[in-house]
Amino acid sequence: MAEKKTEAPQQKPKNVGAILTIVFAVLNLVVVGGGGFLVYSSTLAWQSPKITEADLQRELASEFDDARYAPYIFTMDKFTVNLGGEPKRTIRLEVSLQMLGKEGYEEIMSPNSRAKTRDKIVRVLNEKTFTDLETIQGKLFLKDAIAMEVNSVLREGVVKDVFFSDFVVQ
Repeated sequence: MAEKKTEAPQQKPKNVGAILTIVFAVLNLVVVGGGGFLVYSSTLAWQSPKITEADLQRELASEFDDARYAPYIFTMDKFTVNLGGEPKRTIRLEVSLQMLGKEGYEEIMSPNSRAKTRDKIVRVLNEKTFTDLETIQGKLFLKDAIAMEVNSVLREGVVKDVFFSDFVVQ
């Protein structure tokens, strides 16, 4: 007797490779599209904030309303100091210190602080040579050195800027 084999219907093998290709293609499109959107929104679509002149004036006025931080300028007596280096030269200058607040201005007005401040400035000037001071950059370095030295003397006050109203080197 011949046995009859019952054959199961042939199942088509699933093409896993084609399905994964489609899934990765869709995933790739989503990632690239998201990255493109982020680049567009952060660079191309960015608009600068609109600031009007009136808004800016109101903001600046509110910052300077606080009288504690209003700038005060203290003008010191003229200095005549010998510079270091050869040939021997002298410098005559008048220094004005812009103080950050009223407390600092009052502190530098005291005789004790004024004497210490003048001494520090004279020492800074004695260390400089003519070649140090003949350029604009040298004068800016001198301003920074004077501000740092004066700030080291003061307890409460802060020197914001240094101005030279008279600057002669002979």
